[in-house]
Amino acid sequence: MKLDSDIALAHRLADAAGAAIRPHFRAAAFERKGDATPVTVADRAAETAMRAILAVERPADGVIGEEFGTTEGTSGRSWVLDPIDGTTGFVAGRPLFGTLIALVVDGFPVLGIIDQPILHERWLGVVGRATLFNGQPVRTRACTALVEAALATTGPHYFSAHDGEHFMALAGETDHKRMVMGGDCYNYAMLASGHLDVVCESNLKLHDWAALVPVVEGAGGVMADWHGEPLRQGSSGHVLALGDPARLEDVVAALACGH
Repeated sequence: MKLDSDIALAHRLADAAGAAIRPHFRAAAFERKGDATPVTVADRAAETAMRAILAVERPADGVIGEEFGTTEGTSGRSWVLDPIDGTTGFVAGRPLFGTLIALVVDGFPVLGIIDQPILHERWLGVVGRATLFNGQPVRTRACTALVEAALATTGPHYFSAHDGEHFMALAGETDHKRMVMGGDCYNYAMLASGHLDVVCESNLKLHDWAALVPVVEGAGGVMADWHGEPLRQGSSGHVLALGDPARLEDVVAALACGH
């Protein structure tokens, strides 16, 4: 099957990215991009390694990468790459970043990998299949009420003032004593494995979230925008992940209570 071939390719991409990243962990200096976010030689080396493989094995597919932009394809399929999601954590020596690899077809992610190359942890999500963590199935956990939910976000400083008010309205309805700050894509991996209940973010780009959707949803969770609508290429960047889909309406209602 074509999808099985794509899965094998995605694993090779993750292997290549990890090999490019590991020598620089806790050793790489960083510089700032035009938007002031950090970037390292590891980010660029990992994306370069993945693009080199795709150029040979999927020359008709498009490539959308955080570091080197978009290469148009002719197949209607695009590989979406974030070589290090969580560069700030990577620079700080924290192994909570991840390489994100997604295959997007007709605007929707159909395959996603979250790879943590230092801890050798890998989540694979494929539409219609159970999410695997290092080859074994994982599941999200049930959450019977929003007040019992463990909420995570990368950090409050990533929200605008307006979005921050809506986030705090949601936070006020959850178990604030278990709120998690920091973690980037690793939060979604932890949600897929049943350790968190809700992740809420804004201002995400396609490369930030495309790989997460098949991973979360293949584990029994759901991803949506802040209105509860499915994510697709062109979505606003307001992203929710829930381990228990039954809480989606509660989360959307809580967010709407922000001023």
